[in-house]
Amino acid sequence: QVQLVQSGGGLVQAGGSPRLSCAASRSIFSISTMGWYRQAPGKQRDVVARFTGGGNTIYADSVKGRFAISRDNAKNTVYLQMNSLKPEDTSVYFCYADYAGRAYWGQGTQVTVSS
Repeated sequence: QVQLVQSGGGLVQAGGSPRLSCAASRSIFSISTMGWYRQAPGKQRDVVARFTGGGNTIYADSVKGRFAISRDNAKNTVYLQMNSLKPEDTSVYFCYADYAGRAYWGQGTQVTVSS
């Protein structure tokens, strides 16, 4: 199994550039895919950015050009750099990992963007 521990986020002004981190309990080389999702109140959890099995990246249209997902294999950590934040980016952000056919989630991090 995999434990995912998130850090970062909080209250940010519009236009800000926070970074979220997700530290995995095992080598991310062994994890099929990892990524970031978000869920606003009353809405479904949607993908924000993720790595594909081939190592490419996929972004939601709403964050393309503003967010960037990256990974540090030595630290077993995946990051989400968020730039030019907008109030509509306010949400709980979740780290995700697909390992051995099972989905694992981080504890969630609230990101609130003030206008």
